[in-house]
Amino acid sequence: MAVRGASGGGQVLSLDTLVRLRRDMPAAGAPRRLPVPEGMTAPLGFDAVAVPARYGPLIMPRLPRVGCVYADEAHWWWIVPADSDYALEWPASARYLTGAVALDTPRLIHRPDGTVPYTPPIPLYLALCRVTGTTPTWQRQISA
Repeated sequence: MAVRGASGGGQVLSLDTLVRLRRDMPAAGAPRRLPVPEGMTAPLGFDAVAVPARYGPLIMPRLPRVGCVYADEAHWWWIVPADSDYALEWPASARYLTGAVALDTPRLIHRPDGTVPYTPPIPLYLALCRVTGTTPTWQRQISA
């Protein structure tokens, strides 16, 4: 079976081709990894921290360095090195996304100078705790 375009001309596509094309398309609402902008590298891997959008503008000026930040109307996503949730109990209003996989498709609103996309996780954690009125807590004792 083959399908021809509505105008009657053009390329003929087989049913197999149509099925393959459909499978290759990302599904609406399907989880996707936030992209690292072209020309940047993430040598430590990367995760993301999602916060309600109302906190984003309050957090940004409190950080010594801001990495890649993505946003939509509901959330801001901060790119952090992989495993930045180790020994941290992120505030309840934040979502830690291993692998930076999100259901939403936000737009990049901040790209740092340089080639790495990271926001330092400890300053981000402390700034988020500050704006949410959450007392920072550590899950484990960390020794030197």
